[in-house]
Amino acid sequence: MENIHEEVLVNKTEPVPPPLLSGPSTANVNRRKCCSLNKNRSTLSGRNCSISQARESWDRLFDEGYRADVEIHTDNDTIIIYAHASILGIASPVFKSMFKKSRRTHHILINGVPSEAVRIFTRFLYSSCYEEAEMEEHILSLLVLSHAFAVPQLKQECEYQLEHKLLNMENVVDVFQLAVLCDAPRLSIICQRFVLGCFKAASSSAGWKAMRASHPHIEKKLLESLKFEDHRQKEMMRKVNERKVYLELYEAMEALVRICRDGRRPSGEHDQEHCKYEANKGLESLLQHFCGCKLRVAGGCSHCKRMKQLLELHSRICADSDVCRVPLCKKLKQRMMKENKKKKKNKDKDEMKWKILVRKIMRTKSITGAPYFTLALS
Repeated sequence: MENIHEEVLVNKTEPVPPPLLSGPSTANVNRRKCCSLNKNRSTLSGRNCSISQARESWDRLFDEGYRADVEIHTDNDTIIIYAHASILGIASPVFKSMFKKSRRTHHILINGVPSEAVRIFTRFLYSSCYEEAEMEEHILSLLVLSHAFAVPQLKQECEYQLEHKLLNMENVVDVFQLAVLCDAPRLSIICQRFVLGCFKAASSSAGWKAMRASHPHIEKKLLESLKFEDHRQKEMMRKVNERKVYLELYEAMEALVRICRDGRRPSGEHDQEHCKYEANKGLESLLQHFCGCKLRVAGGCSHCKRMKQLLELHSRICADSDVCRVPLCKKLKQRMMKENKKKKKNKDKDEMKWKILVRKIMRTKSITGAPYFTLALS
């Protein structure tokens, strides 16, 4: 789609389309009005009928080319599209700047797009209407023309149609290229997400090979976004798994307090609240093993080491060790305080790890909305 028109190339002025409007676009409103007027023409009356007749008059003016003073030439030399400079200049600031020169007849050359797409584009400038089938067939060319000649209504309508109806696996790479080149950020993001969702199929398509040959910087941008998205997904999963571990530790601390406070209950209706914590399943047997194991002093039992770590974690979280019934809670807290006094100047790395772990567990409890229980129940 090179050399959209020769006068723009001569002046070296590249049109900059206005930003997208917030809320429902004017193009969408026009599209709905056109369809309703065409389908319910027999039921229109009053002001609606006047609008319909006005649109028909504009279409007839374009079709008949009455007193036209503009000749639009395309790649097809046999086809000349006749138009009116005053209408084109009002609809497009690019045309308006081109028609400042005093000429009786203006000759415009638009290359790189089908002549039928140029005809549909020019007709839209008259009545803001189009045929659905024509839009679907030439939508990519219309997107380029609407951007090159700064026609925001048509450009927004092309973006709307592509986003909601016409975007598919066959054209998504081409649409992404045009969205980047035609300054359509929302459409480019939608295409980018579409490609990332089916990257293997999209990267093997003919459109991808053409993009690699014509616009390698766009391919590089797409690959970088793929790496970023993959890294973001991995980081998100890591945080989810990490939060799950911290939540399980918090529930284990709550279960430990409940077990030491209430003891082991028989299974039944009264045991439902006690057993709703998953940590209760193996924590009771682990605590019983710790109390009766003879190898824990020598440090030869892995189960006892694990239980000791849980007890030390509880002692650091516990609010009141004096009334806590968890084994070794008070003793471990006193030992921890003595060690902190000795190492006040040179902080121990292990101590910092414990503090970080406690902080993350309590933060996870508050983020996930876990029920709050005092960890030092009497």
